[in-house]
Amino acid sequence: MITRRATTAGLATTLIGLTGRAGAQSPSSASRADPLQARAAPWTITAMPRSMRLRPDAAREADVWTFDGELAPILRLRHGGDLRLSLTNETALPLSLHFHGVRGPNGMDGVGGLTQKPIAPGESFGYALTPPDAGTFLIRPCVLGGSAEAMDRGLSGLLIVEEAEPLQADRDIVLLVDDWALADDGSLALGAPAPAGRLGSFLTINGKPAPQRIEAPPGGRIRLRLANACNARSMRLSFDGLKSHVIAVDGQPSSTFEPLRASLPFAPGNRYDLLVDLPPEAGPAAMVTALIGNGFPLLEVVAAGDRRETLPPLAPLPSSPKLPDTIRLQDATRKDVAIKGDPKTSAPWTVNGAAGDPSKEPLARVKRGTPVVLTLKNETGYAQPMHLHGHSFRLLHPLDDGWEPYWLDTVQVPAGKTIRIAFVADNPGQWLLASMVMERFDAGLWTWIEVT
Repeated sequence: MITRRATTAGLATTLIGLTGRAGAQSPSSASRADPLQARAAPWTITAMPRSMRLRPDAAREADVWTFDGELAPILRLRHGGDLRLSLTNETALPLSLHFHGVRGPNGMDGVGGLTQKPIAPGESFGYALTPPDAGTFLIRPCVLGGSAEAMDRGLSGLLIVEEAEPLQADRDIVLLVDDWALADDGSLALGAPAPAGRLGSFLTINGKPAPQRIEAPPGGRIRLRLANACNARSMRLSFDGLKSHVIAVDGQPSSTFEPLRASLPFAPGNRYDLLVDLPPEAGPAAMVTALIGNGFPLLEVVAAGDRRETLPPLAPLPSSPKLPDTIRLQDATRKDVAIKGDPKTSAPWTVNGAAGDPSKEPLARVKRGTPVVLTLKNETGYAQPMHLHGHSFRLLHPLDDGWEPYWLDTVQVPAGKTIRIAFVADNPGQWLLASMVMERFDAGLWTWIEVT
């Protein structure tokens, strides 16, 4: 359980402006305190252990894993630019980095054991790709059978690929939400197995205790980027007192819409971009709250300073020209994906009766350009967030008579329910369809698709 004590400690010590790590408009304006964000590409980064006090009132430090000694780095790149990142592994386990949501080349997808050899301790690997889309993307470990501990220890970050013509906004705020399994003394509590997925007891935003505080001009507009880096925790986000509009889901532009009942589902791996307009009067404006228990505040928004001139009407982001306008469902290759398992019994997590194995036949082997429909059947008692690598997909309506007006790369399948997703297999290679609950992923809750 996330404790009220932990949240109160965070509130007392971290209501600070996010000028730098979360508030930078571009690499040139980044805070000096955030070397990864301030450093221009190419990046040379070391994954390394570090002891730090996560909860302000903790008696002991936690043994976390960091990028160059920092938690939750934010890397920014202009759309059209090349991503060049050399990773050195100084942790105790093999690593590889997946750029979650980036539809890049298969050899750079960062799946250790499938698309690359895992980076052994003491070794390095260079990632080189040109992201085809602007957007908000998660950076996280992805090694077959060995990702949970690296995520548990905090090894994640964000890649922001900025539009060639950025939206007009007073602030560009990034919130990477994570939870931590902490013992009473503040050290990491990772000893006991967690076959269903490890739920943390303490929330952080960009590696700092939640909640955090930002300021923007009265009448101003902020771009809010939200990403869920938790191992297993799904939640809903509430936007209290905010006039907010979603402009992108999972990194891809969407039809502009207001969150239903001012809240959004937020599963591991999900990302949202929103435009938020502040009231014309100065003072506390709103809160973003995680609906866990009685609710836990993540962000306080304050209108301060000179009043902003009238802003132009909201306009949607331009859609990606590299995604299809339509998907010919009548021509689709269709596959069932039955998800089973029960950690309360010793039944393993399986897809279509088997744990993931790269030496076995793929779920599907299709030619490039083929439309694909996957029927995801969750036959477990747990919600199942599933991520498709290398592609973006549509969530189909129940009768195959249309789809939701946004693209996804991660979808949560409710317990005991079935949903269908559709995409055009336009990216050649071997691509995972995998659980975003890292302990389930490590236990084999994944399959793969080959595009030739």
